Amino acid sequence: MRWTILLLVCTLMAPLPIGPAHATEESPVLATIESGVLKGGTTDGIAAFKGIPYAAAPVGALRWRPPQAVPPWNGERPATSYGNDCLQNRFFADSAPSSEPLSEDCLFLNLWSPVARAGAGLPVMVWIHGGGSTTGSGAPAAYAGARLARKGVVVVTFNYRLGRFGFFAHPALAQDHPDEPQGNYGLMDQIAALEWVHRNIAQFGGDPGNVTVFGESAGGGAILRLMTSPAAKDLFQRAIVESGGGRDHWVRLNEAIADRPSALSIGAAFARHAGVAKPDAAALRAIPAKTVLGDLGLINGETDIYSGPIVDGRIVPGDVDAIFAQHQQAAMPLLIGANSDELGTLPGFILNAMTKKLIAKLGSPGAGLDAIYGSGTASKADLFDDLVFVEPSRHLAECQTASGAPAWLYRFSYVAEAKRSAEAGAGHASEIPYVFNTIGAVASGATEADRQMAETISDYWVGFARSGDPNGTGRPAWPRFAPDTGALMNFTEDGPRPGPDPARARLDAIAALDPVL
Repeated sequence: MRWTILLLVCTLMAPLPIGPAHATEESPVLATIESGVLKGGTTDGIAAFKGIPYAAAPVGALRWRPPQAVPPWNGERPATSYGNDCLQNRFFADSAPSSEPLSEDCLFLNLWSPVARAGAGLPVMVWIHGGGSTTGSGAPAAYAGARLARKGVVVVTFNYRLGRFGFFAHPALAQDHPDEPQGNYGLMDQIAALEWVHRNIAQFGGDPGNVTVFGESAGGGAILRLMTSPAAKDLFQRAIVESGGGRDHWVRLNEAIADRPSALSIGAAFARHAGVAKPDAAALRAIPAKTVLGDLGLINGETDIYSGPIVDGRIVPGDVDAIFAQHQQAAMPLLIGANSDELGTLPGFILNAMTKKLIAKLGSPGAGLDAIYGSGTASKADLFDDLVFVEPSRHLAECQTASGAPAWLYRFSYVAEAKRSAEAGAGHASEIPYVFNTIGAVASGATEADRQMAETISDYWVGFARSGDPNGTGRPAWPRFAPDTGALMNFTEDGPRPGPDPARARLDAIAALDPVL
């Protein structure tokens, strides 16, 4: 799957009505890190530090450079407000909206801790947000980490460069710093944030040797790449991937593949589009930010002049499915899955058009899929979900198990009580406020059943972060994934239900095609 398919999928995220505003910090709390002293705040016993710079502002001469060290500061730096979001064209129906100011100066992270003192050795959970690599931030209310932190973990969210600011390659940039990795600046930011965690999290009570990365959609896809990246080695010990794909093949830095030119060629096309007569590195970095941003977003992929994330050979050495199949990924515990109705809210004519394009990419083997799925709109939704999200999750769980590492597979099928008459299943990103246990704060009309599901699924996620196994007392046993049984945990409206995958037969048919999307 090209990155544009996942980007288009992200347009499906239905907005959640926003509930109460952020709580006010009750009392100050200080922490000393490598760059200076931070002054955060506590609410109901949970310490929060927001707007912490984890890398220097990537502006001017640092635009399209790997993240650089933060200059130290004197005195106490206030850390009770989120920093700027990275420049983007916000999506009007984002399920996790943010209203923070937009700026190129945006490399900030936020954390919540139940202790905020050195030496506590708590598990750490680092969230990587989705948004098709063009939108999103670490600041939305749905991602607030206080309720997870109350379960005994330190929670970190952060911003990373998006769109052309985060994913851009050009021959002139390669000549300017030939020894530096090129193109995937957003992924380099993610690695820099994890390096910051490794160096500093102990000051907030976290254990740098027990870090779990978790993320959704493009964030989940990024985690899969980090599991294959030499640059991220040893920076985290467990991974949770929510609706992260895994069969998608990214644009190559120097090589044209399928129907797409190389990232360098696409970057050169953008320079011409931007009117840069002499495309040296200085001229490229002088392009106005508004021009770099353009109209790029979840609706408009600008595929002729925007590459998206790149297989560059250094940060991203290759395609995820191939690397996992060769057992060259990090051999760590993996919790992975997808939702029951990722695309269910799409209008039928859009869904049919998207599915038709997917089947065309599969070639002649895809023609037999109608015999499995039928031709109706609901069947097309199943086909698209299976191809893009569900079967890749199972495939990667199989590969992880074959590599000798444990894997746990899930399906999130829970629909909020207030939406059950209108929605047949759980849509894209709908699991997030349950994972963060923020459903009561971000969704109006949340019921006791909704809140209980949030308590339960967040317990599983925290249990996994704590020990590499989601199981614990007081909740149904989640069987470790095994290819012969295909067992998973289905989070249903009747609670967590372990057992065989009801979609196994049709997923077997998809897997037999060995799809590349």
